[in-house]
Amino acid sequence: MEATTTAAAAPFSSFATSRQNLSSSPCSLLLSRKKKLGSVNLKFKSPRCLSVRASSTSDSVVTLLDYGAGNVRSIRNALRHLGFSIKDVKTPGDILNADRLIFPGVGAFAPAMDVLNKTGMGEALCTYIENDRPFLGICLGLQLLFDSSEENGPVKGLGVIPGTVGRFDSSAGIRVPHIGWNALQVGNDSEILGDVGNRHVYFVHSYRAIPSNENKDWISSTCHYGESFISSIRRGNVHAVQFHPEKSGEVGLSVLRRFLDPKSPPKQIPTEGKASKLAKRVIACLDVRTNDKGDLVVTKGDQYDVREQSNENEVRNLGKPVDLARQYYKDGADEISFLNITGFRDFPLGDLPMIQVLRYTSENVFVPLTVGGGIRDFTDATGRYYSSLEVAAEYFRSGADKISIGSDAVYAAEEFIKSGVKTGKSSLEQISRVYGNQAVVVSIDPRRVYVNHPDDVPYKVITVTNPGPNGEEYAWYQCTVSGGREGRPIGAYELAIAVEELGAGEILLNCIDCDGQGKGFDTDLVKLISDSVGIPVIASSGAGTPEHFSEVFETTNASAALAAGIFHRKEVPIQSVKEHLLEKSIEVRM
Repeated sequence: MEATTTAAAAPFSSFATSRQNLSSSPCSLLLSRKKKLGSVNLKFKSPRCLSVRASSTSDSVVTLLDYGAGNVRSIRNALRHLGFSIKDVKTPGDILNADRLIFPGVGAFAPAMDVLNKTGMGEALCTYIENDRPFLGICLGLQLLFDSSEENGPVKGLGVIPGTVGRFDSSAGIRVPHIGWNALQVGNDSEILGDVGNRHVYFVHSYRAIPSNENKDWISSTCHYGESFISSIRRGNVHAVQFHPEKSGEVGLSVLRRFLDPKSPPKQIPTEGKASKLAKRVIACLDVRTNDKGDLVVTKGDQYDVREQSNENEVRNLGKPVDLARQYYKDGADEISFLNITGFRDFPLGDLPMIQVLRYTSENVFVPLTVGGGIRDFTDATGRYYSSLEVAAEYFRSGADKISIGSDAVYAAEEFIKSGVKTGKSSLEQISRVYGNQAVVVSIDPRRVYVNHPDDVPYKVITVTNPGPNGEEYAWYQCTVSGGREGRPIGAYELAIAVEELGAGEILLNCIDCDGQGKGFDTDLVKLISDSVGIPVIASSGAGTPEHFSEVFETTNASAALAAGIFHRKEVPIQSVKEHLLEKSIEVRM
């Protein structure tokens, strides 16, 4: 994940965002000194001569290079789940003394190199790699090994592997960021990918390295997304992957297990995969709020009304958040999305139960977690000001991989459309700039408004598939805020275009009219938005049968489809949805 944050506490240094000098890198400096002593280049043991340098007293210890950017709780939880304890890097010596080292994939290229250079970690890392010590880089941990990156650059990398890391070319008809479960083309001697086979793994990135004659000897697998890019490298005991094993379910855990214990027997993964390309995602959503007794429960609205139609009028209770999330992970959900629907009434940093939900869920759920609700700038009753970055940082530190912004994004888009100026002050802009756009989802909550003629309103109007109550053939989609309670003078089309420009990496597209109805997604709306933006769009609201999922994937460019009530009430199992999609020749992760 290419992202940074100054809000998360760095274990050994704070970092700046200055551009790195292209004339020097830790490995080039190290090599220049080596040459004076007669050494010429980096040398690695043959892949067939592996040796894990772990003493009997430290077989279960993993050294983690966490430089303080973003969420590494997921990799920590995965390592603990596999039975390993963690030693954090505090000095360059901790790198040199490590028996096995993992550099997790969070952060942006330039700030990461800034930290590595200023702390001496970069040179220590180059020495560690040169000596063929067990190393695993994840996402950014792979990219930093290359000569340079175009991300906010050019920026000099560690210079271990020849090549430049560049941005995906969206003109090739692909959506950027590359988000989701894709297939690998695994080469020989990949070792840690031995259990992957034809199964999907999870990617989330906007930049990639391209295979070349100069780096071909490093490549252990490639992935195709508009073009072939490097998805993993391996030379001797040095490994790195572009995907996130800690978010790739049981397959990803097997990758970590093989790196940590190369002699461990292969893990039996239940089904043989048939992965060939980027899969369509099936996402389980949990609307979380406190009920009238003060308990945190999963609920589900009927056109956003979450109360039962009974004399008691109590909040609809469909289960406990952590338990349901764990069950959906076991059932095959590709992502879990939490929406804290009390977020607009309670300040998130004081919303400790929701923070605990994330922490407990991330301990045993190894697919991406998204959380939304109340992520905004805030001044509390004592006058203390909290930025949206601080709010987002709390969620990321608690286990969230992505955050979802709703009302605040609407206000930011309205101001942007009015002024034509990016102030950089909105929560959307701040969080995207610091964490990367792939970590920011904008949730759009529109309501269909029928009109008699396209010129009746100054918003994007479409011809609807199903005419309105008075036979209207046209409609626009009015955006709302505050949980659908207040309409705003902006359409879903205009909002989507604006938030992509402001830094959103993904759109969660709801529809108030379809919510809880079980009659299918609003494919007119989903097609309108997914055809208009270059970032992934998640279809939401209205799923009632497996056929509704295939319909939205076959008739629109949606990258994912989300459902809640049909899963909570066990009306349609997640596996049934995926089996149906496979029957329709729609690629999914099984």
